Amino acid sequence: MLNYYTVLNPYLGSHFLPQAGFVLGPSGLSRAPSIHVFFFQNFAVDFYESMALYCRISIMFLLGLEMDISYLMRNLRPVIIIACGGCLMCTIFASAISLFVYEETGSRGSRFTLALVITVVLANTASPVVFRLAADLKFATSDIGRLAISSSLIGDMYAVLILVLISGEKQKRTVNGWALMAFCSLLLLVGIIIFTTHLVHWLNKRNRDEKNLQAVEVMLLCSVILVAAMTLETMGFSSIIACFLMGSTFPRGGKSARTLLAILTYTVRNFIFPIYFGYSGFKADTSYLNELKRVAIVLMVIVLSIGGKIVGTLAACWYLKTPLNEGVLLAFLMNMKGHVDILTLTTAMQNKVLNSSIFYNLMVSAVVISSLITAPLISFLVRRESDTIGAKHVPMEYHSPDKELKLLTCVHSRHPVDCMVKFVVSLRGSDNVPISPYLMHLIELPEKTKKNSSFYDQEEDEFSDDEVDDSNDAVEINEAVDMYIEETKMMIHQVKTVAPFSTMYQDVCHFADDIRTSFIVLPFHKHQRIDGKFENDKDGIRTTNQKVLRNAQCSVAILVDRGHTTSGTQAAGSESLQQIAILFFGGPDDREALGFSKRLSTHHHSSVTIFRFLPTLAKAPNEGINVSRKEDDVVVTIQDQQIEVDEADSSALANFYHRYVTSGKVRFVEKYVHNGAETGMVLREMAETYSMFIVGKGRRGDCLLTTGISDWEECPELGVVGDFLASSEFDISGSVLVVQQHR
Repeated sequence: MLNYYTVLNPYLGSHFLPQAGFVLGPSGLSRAPSIHVFFFQNFAVDFYESMALYCRISIMFLLGLEMDISYLMRNLRPVIIIACGGCLMCTIFASAISLFVYEETGSRGSRFTLALVITVVLANTASPVVFRLAADLKFATSDIGRLAISSSLIGDMYAVLILVLISGEKQKRTVNGWALMAFCSLLLLVGIIIFTTHLVHWLNKRNRDEKNLQAVEVMLLCSVILVAAMTLETMGFSSIIACFLMGSTFPRGGKSARTLLAILTYTVRNFIFPIYFGYSGFKADTSYLNELKRVAIVLMVIVLSIGGKIVGTLAACWYLKTPLNEGVLLAFLMNMKGHVDILTLTTAMQNKVLNSSIFYNLMVSAVVISSLITAPLISFLVRRESDTIGAKHVPMEYHSPDKELKLLTCVHSRHPVDCMVKFVVSLRGSDNVPISPYLMHLIELPEKTKKNSSFYDQEEDEFSDDEVDDSNDAVEINEAVDMYIEETKMMIHQVKTVAPFSTMYQDVCHFADDIRTSFIVLPFHKHQRIDGKFENDKDGIRTTNQKVLRNAQCSVAILVDRGHTTSGTQAAGSESLQQIAILFFGGPDDREALGFSKRLSTHHHSSVTIFRFLPTLAKAPNEGINVSRKEDDVVVTIQDQQIEVDEADSSALANFYHRYVTSGKVRFVEKYVHNGAETGMVLREMAETYSMFIVGKGRRGDCLLTTGISDWEECPELGVVGDFLASSEFDISGSVLVVQQHR
């Protein structure tokens, strides 16, 4: 779901924020006269509400900027069903108790308006709290996490629509007046979105040699968003949805999005978010709970709020056939409060639509207490079900090409970026299949710098041009990624980590676990010069690769760039046909490499050929696999008897053949060889034909087909065949991908 991320210590416990405000407010320390005078001066109410408005604008814009809109659109039906299930039950409960609460709290005015307020209190789900809580508990990128965040947004929109109705009670506008103002507001929002889009494109093209926007440019963008939000508030409409829409439609590619996201992420998570949601707890005044019936009203609201969400959400999950444990977690997540509900209560009191301070304080207390109860329960459920909630690692051998693919690619410098991005574009498959690629820039932090650096300094580096890394590399990487995003219209999420080589592998592995990636692609520790010779990069790069191979909880691949971006291929968006060879000798790593071909074969600019190597002794008439050629296409007939192939390899090849070879998506060729020397000769014959070779690292046992393929093994992390393909004695123009399946 995050478009730009720095691997740093995560912000702790958003569910403790209302509790902190609760301690400082009238229910806690502010009972003391001296503290009460300090916090509740004459101008305090207006100041706090203005501060809350600015915080709300920042939070919702950032939420839109970080939101995975493509997931929301793909899963709109289940998202709406889950959100509507909880909202419908809570609306029914609110209608049932509104008359009782109206009488018992001594309220005056419209009973219908009070019922609307109670509906918001019961039905609202604070989407920023859900998002922050899911991120803190490390399941925001899982299917259940994204479903909860998306559903909470729909619940927020439902509450905002009710808030608009309540706000209109004061203006007493006619239907035509409301329609005119709504049209003007919509027109303003559309105009701001269009203007912002053009402004961002213009800013991205200015000063291309700079990594981030200048401070004046950032202030310009923030001012446009702030003025638009304040104008909508002045017109009588809440800016919550508008700010979210401005964030979600903000152009993602380019330095404007990177700069804004880095600055807002640091500011909101560390300052604005604690202040805003701490303020919701600060407003609760439990001194009004001095009578048994008032305590009963608060308990009734809490029980009906939690009960309505549980009943409605579980009913929706039963209809959608969602597992019970995930349904229970969703139900409690949908009960997180402290956002639109607090705003609705405050707006109703300020507009004199409600005039009962008893009702106001009881509802605020119910909202705060409900969140304080729910958040620890969610933490308990997530930790208890950590092995079952969310997506587990699915090897590429079993990964369906029709399902969403998450992958993490890593680069240390500008050299392998084109090759990495080209490979990612090839894995995109058909246009309607989702893919979530991340590109992580690994920056070495020297030990002496590490000793003098702090957490704050590293956060500040996120939007500073004066970093420990080479800023030219960062600029060139950003430009390359932006170019591919513009050409392919595929979002590549950029990631950065700053760490010494000794611990860099931990950042890579932890981030891969957080986003639940299917595999990691690492750059080779050498890069090819113009004359075709390899030049060693820093030794720490190779050490990092070896540690990631040993410690990663998913499959890992090493990409050797050998002309993948020059003579063998063209730009990612071109119409050239890319020839890809998958080398299959047998074993789990080769089966994982075979799994890549499923995805690659669905891309309309890729031609995939599987080369299966077999010993010459296995070649016999009417046995094994017979290959015949017809009009340059390879037709394969698989007989019942398999020769010298283990059961897993036979099953994988048979399934692959029936799905991809018979349909013509993939070509299949058998190569019969005596030993590794003959294998090397066959590979040399293929050298100039293919722009990429994909092979498993090894784990083939005593394989005669690869023994003696080369005089020595220079890079054991590539395996025998991978090391041969990447060696100086093997002259090819195509890149090499060496795959290791997670053990």
